[in-house]
Amino acid sequence: MIVKQATFAGGSTNVSQKPGQRLPEFAFIGRSNVGKSSLINCLCSRKGLAHTSSTPGKTQEVNHFLINNSWYLVDLPGYGYAKISKTGREKLEKTINNYISLSAEMMLLFVLIDSRHDLQKIDLDFLISLGENGIPFSIIYTKCDKSGVNALTNRIAGIEKELLEYWETLPPRFRSSAETGTGREEILSYIESILKNIP
Repeated sequence: MIVKQATFAGGSTNVSQKPGQRLPEFAFIGRSNVGKSSLINCLCSRKGLAHTSSTPGKTQEVNHFLINNSWYLVDLPGYGYAKISKTGREKLEKTINNYISLSAEMMLLFVLIDSRHDLQKIDLDFLISLGENGIPFSIIYTKCDKSGVNALTNRIAGIEKELLEYWETLPPRFRSSAETGTGREEILSYIESILKNIP
């Protein structure tokens, strides 16, 4: 897929506030500072499309980006935000759950996992909740340029071994790097394949 157009279409905290044009949605979520905004900018070839920050919890709303006038890339707030108040945390959780549970147009949720670390409990708990609620998801390992090939392979193997204790088979997984562009074509091709199969 070639991304010819990517524009900000609006931010919301409730699905009732989504852009009026109903199109297929592909959402991205991950623990705070997992590299979500950088990956989105890489996928769209637009440096400043999604705002990146070294401060966790920068994304406070569900942000829709219109891609090629045919689908939305949806940037969700991160989970696991340690540096905000309990009230703020609960508000973001409500925003996330409202979108994931009620957006009829969401085709798939991409869950981003930092490849530099072992599987975190917060990631595992989030993935389990998706499985329990029948939410379709795929996994994207981020920052894969930060580790050597063997270390990266071993760490991902460990993560997937742990996940296979809860699932018989795993959904599609992708290795990515916003800096090198690794995984960009594979992720966009996967989205394209889903779009082609929508009735």
